[in-house]
Amino acid sequence: MFDLLVKGGTLPDGTVSDIAVTGDRIVATGRVEGAARQVIDATGDLVCPPFVDPHFHMDATLSYGIPRVNASGTLIEGIALWGELREIATVDEMVARALTYCDWAASMGLLAIRSHVDTTPDHLRTVEAMLEVRRQVAPYIDLQLVAFPQDGLYRTATGRENLIRALEMGLDVVGGIPHFERTMEDGAESMRDLCRIAADRGLRIDVHCDETDDPLSRHVETLAREVTRHGLGARAAGSHLTSMHSMDNYYVSKLLPLIAESGMCAIPNPLINITIQGRHDTYPKRRGLTRVKELQAQGITVGWGQDCVLDPWYSLGTADMLDVAFMGLHVAQMTHPEEMARCFRMVTEDNAAIMGLDGYGLRKGCIASLVVLDAGNPTEAVRLRAERLVVVSKGKIVSRRARNDARLALPGRPETVRRRIERR
Repeated sequence: MFDLLVKGGTLPDGTVSDIAVTGDRIVATGRVEGAARQVIDATGDLVCPPFVDPHFHMDATLSYGIPRVNASGTLIEGIALWGELREIATVDEMVARALTYCDWAASMGLLAIRSHVDTTPDHLRTVEAMLEVRRQVAPYIDLQLVAFPQDGLYRTATGRENLIRALEMGLDVVGGIPHFERTMEDGAESMRDLCRIAADRGLRIDVHCDETDDPLSRHVETLAREVTRHGLGARAAGSHLTSMHSMDNYYVSKLLPLIAESGMCAIPNPLINITIQGRHDTYPKRRGLTRVKELQAQGITVGWGQDCVLDPWYSLGTADMLDVAFMGLHVAQMTHPEEMARCFRMVTEDNAAIMGLDGYGLRKGCIASLVVLDAGNPTEAVRLRAERLVVVSKGKIVSRRARNDARLALPGRPETVRRRIERR
């Protein structure tokens, strides 16, 4: 007897398959015969591995309006507001907000998150709070925590010391923000220093890199060089990379092969990049997104990140990675059928690869975490931002939602409408 049996679902590659679960593992796929304690009928629905967010700020989430709203909508004002908030926010407040967000995430099938944790303040209450959140959500969400010196590794007197303290407290990933250092030279040196720290400790590194409209902000070049030097490869990621959209095309033609040679990954955050970047432009106004398709054409793994939800930088958000993919599809102009399907993979498989998740997928032996979506295929899921009908985390059903068909009262027309397209 299986613990759980998902019957007749359509997998992202178009295969129709049952999925049998015992404990927290997938034990059989294909046509599965046998009884189960719980059965989910997924006939005609898309069944996918869980959504993954490789870039988020959980210490600030759901704090919108505290101590006030970001009137200019700029990155700099958001950082200043957060600088005030982190000094008055208690550990309990940050834990409560983060746990509420994790409830949202679980309901949306978002079961793995990498969150940057500000290590600037000497009190490190941010670190204490996020470690407690990681402990509490471990049964259903995999939470990776990045030691992130929000105000710069060198720009504050104890920036480097606090980052090391945070890593020793148990954070998982080395972070940085070279474009926020006082000089370009300091930014480049921070990249060399942080990559050494990651290599010496055997950790991953994920850097807020060149999150600016300045085409001369080129710290990704140094990051790629140091990733190659230390052999960090796919354990390294450059997040945002927004300056690349303003760079000279000839320089980019040199830069992209260097990034590809390093083996590092890239994490643009379309909802936030399109909102924050270009604030100093009149018209034409820059899109604020890095060169996604060009990076992918070089074989570089690119994943979409959420970044922010209801915090000093972003006034919207619902923990829906399909919203992220939907915005990314539009801003990056990824409208070919293969590109649209790729956008779905970017918030599932590609993001899982960036985070280095073990046991991710729908194969026999994988961790039994999956989502049943009210859609027939990945592109339809992005188009509809499809309802998550069932969410299973580590073998347990953690969320259910009724199918939300609209009821019509139109003469001569069907009684209900679902907005799905039947493929024949």
